[in-house]
Amino acid sequence: METIENIFGAINGLVWGPPMLIMILGAGLFLSLGLKLMPILKIGAGFRLLWSGRSAGGAESDGEIPPFQALMTALSATVGTGNIAGVATAVFLGGPGALFWMWLTALVGMATKYSEAVLAVRFREVDERGAHVGGPMYYIRNGLGKKWAWMGVLFAIFAAIAGFGIGNTVQANSVADVMETTFGLPHWISGIILMVLVGLVLIGGIKRIGRVASALVPFMALSYLVAGLVVLAVNYAEIPAAFSMIFKQAFSPTAAEGGFAGAAVWAAIRFGVARGIFSNEAGLGSAPIAHAAAQTKNPIHQGMVAMLGTFFDTIIICSITGLVIITSGTWTSGESGASLTSMAFSHALPGIGDYIVAISLAIFAFTTLLGWSFYGERSVEFLFGVKAIVPYRIAWVLAIPVGATVNLGLIWLIADTLNAMMALPNLVALLLLSPVVFKLTKEYFEKEKAVGL
Repeated sequence: METIENIFGAINGLVWGPPMLIMILGAGLFLSLGLKLMPILKIGAGFRLLWSGRSAGGAESDGEIPPFQALMTALSATVGTGNIAGVATAVFLGGPGALFWMWLTALVGMATKYSEAVLAVRFREVDERGAHVGGPMYYIRNGLGKKWAWMGVLFAIFAAIAGFGIGNTVQANSVADVMETTFGLPHWISGIILMVLVGLVLIGGIKRIGRVASALVPFMALSYLVAGLVVLAVNYAEIPAAFSMIFKQAFSPTAAEGGFAGAAVWAAIRFGVARGIFSNEAGLGSAPIAHAAAQTKNPIHQGMVAMLGTFFDTIIICSITGLVIITSGTWTSGESGASLTSMAFSHALPGIGDYIVAISLAIFAFTTLLGWSFYGERSVEFLFGVKAIVPYRIAWVLAIPVGATVNLGLIWLIADTLNAMMALPNLVALLLLSPVVFKLTKEYFEKEKAVGL
């Protein structure tokens, strides 16, 4: 067991090391420049499309769920423990400057997420059940041709297995931990409750996942956002100093203070970028699987909706967590992860702050269980056909109580490693298919301009 752990530890250090982070950031920057910063400049148009895509109809009828539900399904998997525990870990290891690098990752990640969704809709297929299926495995096979099909197979294998870690057992364990710490609920009870709830949703497939996600995700995000703004209102005097630290320490070392051991600039970059990617998943190739199911015939429309996922996840939700931690001063306490976020909220809201974090983390993790189940399901369908869907759902549901009750050290390491390896074939495909994205985008906006004139 120790040998396996050492092997995966070495691989993990490589796949999450500087080359991978540079590749993800580099791909995002290349796509941003190729799109002439369109994802940032057209964010208002993206919000208008999101609002109009709450329900589908008319010509925009292909697909299983409305564009809004597709985004909420993607966000249900994206907004998770990374927004609470991941941000805290980044600040704990890299200092306040890590938040700046998370923002930068998100800004270029918007172009990545846009491109993923455009390709997912452009190259999606209709399976034997009549459902629209897509994602990196499909745009690799249909966009790059048969000689690249092996990369799509690799992606699907990595995604199907990694989901049981990052999207299942890790989430269940996080919920069980916080429920026991905050409410004294035993791990096994949390596991059983989660198993039943997730099972009831999965029976209905993507349409029920979409409906549940479109109800839960806005509610949970808005509730957490309001709670965070209340904390920032309490700590308002510290906000200018917090922003000063974020920008200053993004480019200069963070001195040791209290329980904080100090951090070099490289630590701020490394942990800010890594945790930013872990949180918003731009470049990993997971979100386009959900966007491929959207009821739309226009790849550009869904791409503009998809890019908002990165904005919501990192620029808004992660920023709230980071600013709460920094303005409270608890980032120097020596605590890390969800415990640090809980301490920061409790510092401003004694008696209720830790409950806010506990409930938010539980709901975030629950929706991640739903979203990632769909990603894994589509991956095994690509590999083995629709006959593999029901067995995968059963295995997914049964893994939840296991994850809630066991030590996840090795499982987390393996899943984290495979999660990063998902990005490799996806990033190669994004770069090779970027001319398709640029061409479709240029044609769309030229047509829009002509109509406007």
